[in-house]
Amino acid sequence: MKPAVPVNVPKMETAFSALGLQDSLAFAVQEMGYVDPTPIQTAAIPVVLAGGDVIASAQTGTGKTAAFALPIIQRLGSHGAMRVLVLEPTRELALQVEEAFHKFAKFTDLRVTIVYGGVGYGKQTEDLRRGMDILAATPGRLLDHLEQRNCSLDKIDILVLDEVDRMLDMGFLPDVKRIVQQCPKERQTLFFSATLPPEIERLASWALRNPVKVEIGRQHSPAATIAHAFYPVVASQKFDLLQLLLEQTEFKSVLIFCRTRMGADRIATRLTSKGHTVGVLHSDRSQRERVEALDGFKTGKFEVLVATDIAARGLDIAGISHVVNYDVPENAEDYVHRIGRTGRALRTGDAFTLVTEDDVRDARSIERFIGASIERKKIEGFPYIYSALFDEKTQIETAPKATSRLHRGARR
Repeated sequence: MKPAVPVNVPKMETAFSALGLQDSLAFAVQEMGYVDPTPIQTAAIPVVLAGGDVIASAQTGTGKTAAFALPIIQRLGSHGAMRVLVLEPTRELALQVEEAFHKFAKFTDLRVTIVYGGVGYGKQTEDLRRGMDILAATPGRLLDHLEQRNCSLDKIDILVLDEVDRMLDMGFLPDVKRIVQQCPKERQTLFFSATLPPEIERLASWALRNPVKVEIGRQHSPAATIAHAFYPVVASQKFDLLQLLLEQTEFKSVLIFCRTRMGADRIATRLTSKGHTVGVLHSDRSQRERVEALDGFKTGKFEVLVATDIAARGLDIAGISHVVNYDVPENAEDYVHRIGRTGRALRTGDAFTLVTEDDVRDARSIERFIGASIERKKIEGFPYIYSALFDEKTQIETAPKATSRLHRGARR
């Protein structure tokens, strides 16, 4: 078992320790390369440390996981019973949260595990019975374990409902309520969400007690660190324009969104034939394939990840320099979530959206949602087929603006 605080942890005087975090946590954060806390971390960490309930909303990519994970680790102290439950809407988000807790708690003896569907019960059951301090879980699989009596929520001190708006969208509200009812009434409850629609406000009033409300930034707008534009093109030329954008852009890693699973597979195959290293992420892929795609993208094995909206919310992949909406999202809110995969943690990023004649209504809906017009651009030298799309004001450029500030160092 790891020592609670190794002897080599120095005395820390950083922006994170100034928030009340102990030396071992501030040191772990520093080793991960973080210097300054984000606004959501600055606002939420002291409140969570003090034991209060929190309902927090912030734009995607602003560091919500660390905002609850760091103070939770400090509040737990050392290994004991299972006292923390973090509910996530998808297995990818649950895996991501588990990984973050492991990294932040590296200088403690706290145990972290995860349960999610689509895989066997063996290791999950073994971990639960062995005794864990922190559990990250998806609602359906957790209810299965509870019914099989593989674990109990009787000793939960801190309940975290993360990406609550996504859980609501996916129809998990009844399951979430069943789980909350099995937790002790005397507990700390934390809500973290990108948006706070009325349904979430009602759930919060039922599950939380006198919560501190933390809202960072305009909920409908992309982060200020993201440059984004529309690229009008006729449907038959979409892939050719995508290929030219990739050729002319100095990128580190690119996340490409498609509406459908078949579309994602088709684009991935065509990009691979053009010499790109490509991973694919959607719900028809096996869990092993999904993990391999994410890990390969994180490590640079794949320079491009083609995905459906399963990757639009919450996934924290450091260093995504560009997002491309190959298909315009039908839901305007999803546009903000998609392009929020870049420009994370105060870094800069760029997002390109290919807009065809069939997408005009959705494109205008996005502009109404964010309360701003989005620049239209054309690439000089591309053999455009004329479309009424170009009757709107469109800027001609030789290459995406991002080429001057990003480097293609990860390309192979």
